[in-house]
Amino acid sequence: MLTIGTRGSTLSLAQAHWVAEKLLALHPDVQMKIKIIHTSADKDPASSIRSGTATGVFVKEIEEVLQSSGIDLAVHSMKDLPTRIPDALEFGAIPQREDARDALIGGAGVHRLDDLPPGAVIGTGSVRRQAQILALRPDVRPEDIRGNVQTRLRKLAAGSYDAVILACAGLNRLGLQDRIGVRLELAQMLPAPGQGALALEVRKGDSRVTAMVAGLNDPLTATAVLAERAFLRRMGGGCNSPIAVHARPLDGKVLIEGLVANPDGTRLLRDSAVCPPASAVAAADALADKLLSAGGAEILRSLR
Repeated sequence: MLTIGTRGSTLSLAQAHWVAEKLLALHPDVQMKIKIIHTSADKDPASSIRSGTATGVFVKEIEEVLQSSGIDLAVHSMKDLPTRIPDALEFGAIPQREDARDALIGGAGVHRLDDLPPGAVIGTGSVRRQAQILALRPDVRPEDIRGNVQTRLRKLAAGSYDAVILACAGLNRLGLQDRIGVRLELAQMLPAPGQGALALEVRKGDSRVTAMVAGLNDPLTATAVLAERAFLRRMGGGCNSPIAVHARPLDGKVLIEGLVANPDGTRLLRDSAVCPPASAVAAADALADKLLSAGGAEILRSLR
C-alpha cells in the first residue's frame, strides 16, 4: 500500500491521480490510496495568501502529515512549495514538466494580448503576472481574482472580467486546453519558479518509497526547477512576489532567465545566464545577485 497525500482541489486530485497511475504502471503489485489533506489555504481562503510574505499555505499541513507517517508520499505543485522544505523531507522525484507558460483566456476573438481593448479588466491573483501584463499593456486593469480554475472560468463567463490569466499546465491537466486563447510566450511573461512541475516529496531515509518513485524523476526538469528555486531563494521573495524565473535546456547547457519588477510594471529588470547543467544552481544564484545589484533589491525593499 502506498498512501499519497494531496490537497482536495480538482487540480490537486488530478495531479495525484496522474502520479498514482504512473506509479501503478511501474509497480503493478502496489495498491495506491489517495488521502485528501486540508491546508491553511483551504481552511482560510480569505487569508493573505497573496501577501508576498506568506509561505507554505498550500503545503504545511501535508508536510506535517508526511513527517508523522500519516501518508507515504506528498504530491505538490512545485510552485506552491517554499524555497526551503523541512529537514526531515526531500524530493523523491520531479517528473517531466508540463507547459510552464501562462495562458490568457478571454472572449471570442482574443487570440493575442493586443486583442484586448484598452481598459480591459484582467483577473489575476498574482503580483508577478500583474507586473508583467502592465509592462506590456499599461492600459489594461488587473484585478484580484480568487478561487480554483473552474471558479475563475465561471467568473469570466459571468462577465466579471474581460480576461483571466491561468497556468497552461493546470488547464492541460484538467483537460481544459481548448479554453486557452493565448499562450503567453516566455519573452512576454516569465512564469513563477517551478511552474508546470510537480514535486514528489518523501521522508528522508524512506528507501521503500524513494525507490518506488525514482522512476518518475526527469533529470532535465529537476535541474531546471532546482535552479529556479535557488534563484527565488537568493532573491528573498515570498510566494507572491513580483519575481519570475524560468530555466530550460539549450544545446546541452541550461538557459536561465530571471526577472523582478514593480507591481505596476513601470520598472522591470530582466537578465539571463547560460551554464553547464552541473552549475545551474550556482548560475541562478549569480543571476539573482546581478538583478539585485541592478536595482532589484531596491524594488523588493519597497514592497516590505
